Amino acid sequence: MKDRAFAKINLCLDVAGARDDGYHELKMIMVPITFYDVLELQPSREMEMIMDKAYLPADDRNTIIKAIHVMQRRYGFDLNFRCTLQKHIPTRAGLAGGSADAAAAIRMINRLMRLNMSREEMIEVGREVGSDVPFCLINKPALVEGTGEKIQEFECHPDFELLLVKPRKGVSTKECFRLVDSMETDHPDCLKMREALICNDYQGVIDSLGNSLEAPAVQLVSQIKDAKQALLDAGFDGVLMSGSGSTVFGITKDKELVEKTMEQLKGQKYFVRHTNILV
Repeated sequence: MKDRAFAKINLCLDVAGARDDGYHELKMIMVPITFYDVLELQPSREMEMIMDKAYLPADDRNTIIKAIHVMQRRYGFDLNFRCTLQKHIPTRAGLAGGSADAAAAIRMINRLMRLNMSREEMIEVGREVGSDVPFCLINKPALVEGTGEKIQEFECHPDFELLLVKPRKGVSTKECFRLVDSMETDHPDCLKMREALICNDYQGVIDSLGNSLEAPAVQLVSQIKDAKQALLDAGFDGVLMSGSGSTVFGITKDKELVEKTMEQLKGQKYFVRHTNILV
């Protein structure tokens, strides 16, 4: 069985503050995008991880293996899987690539084992694997709160283009959150972003872009600022870093601008990808 593991971006991300449990209270507008890994699972006697990227771990550090083990413990089965991953989403990028892979594994095991998991059960399993996994299981534009477990989907039909630009260096999510506690950061209005998306208010989307994690991430990887400036100089209407970085994205309605900028930035050691919101 195969499934697509769709990446996400954050159009708005507000870190409301630190919690007593060591995590952070978040409010985010998250959207899946048409950029994905492909995961295939086949029942097997032995657990096996086959990947086209040698730098990825093949043990319990891999979110797919972690998700399978959570499912085995929770539902009491010992069946293993041969996992074949075609990896396209870069790591340490703020695109939830690992979380998307885990979510795809959970969805497929649910179908293969005929577990008939409820939405709540899937979210509980996802939370054990990672904070972005519950959203990646739902794969709909949503207001996401708490530590990622509170998800309110909404309908939207955006008509703009996205260009992803990632510097070679990635950002440690742990280090980024550590820094945010010691800095003055922006607190964007995620409810305004949701309203703009629902109403197909393009200028409202541009005006509501914001990410509390961008300033600390730039301190860790200065090339994020360079990538943002490159997109602004090219003429994109809005530019923002996704998640904890290091990917930034540009928004425009001009497809020719996207193609032209892709060609310009490919030669500057950036990862670039033209994509859209998945609706």
